[in-house]
Amino acid sequence: MATYGKKASEKVEKAMHERKSGELKSGGSGKTVKSRKQAIAIGLSQARREGGKVPAKKSAAKKAPAKKTAAKKTPTKKTAAKKAPAKKVARKSPAKKTAAKKTAAKKAAPRKTAAKKSPAKKAASAKSSPRKRSPSK
Repeated sequence: MATYGKKASEKVEKAMHERKSGELKSGGSGKTVKSRKQAIAIGLSQARREGGKVPAKKSAAKKAPAKKTAAKKTPTKKTAAKKAPAKKVARKSPAKKTAAKKTAAKKAAPRKTAAKKSPAKKAASAKSSPRKRSPSK
């Protein structure tokens, strides 16, 4: 079974002949076609328009960009710092502590107390920052 019909063959043949004589023009820009492959594509396209037996157009293949070896830079890889999983430590629940350990823990806990300024420090701070006095009545 033939892939292409008679009309497709005729159109491609005509497009190739026009290309050789320099008469085949590109559809979009109107420039003279010099490529053999482009002439075949134009012929098949014309046959498709006129209802000839031509397979469906292939999806546009992506062209690889021109390689510039001098300007090409290698991308730096950013590696995220991985956190080590936290080790689980077997701890005893507070209910299992003995009474002696509980009292020792209570005694060892530091108590927060307000630090009192010595009289010498009070005098030094009073000289450096004078207080605002309210007017007396």
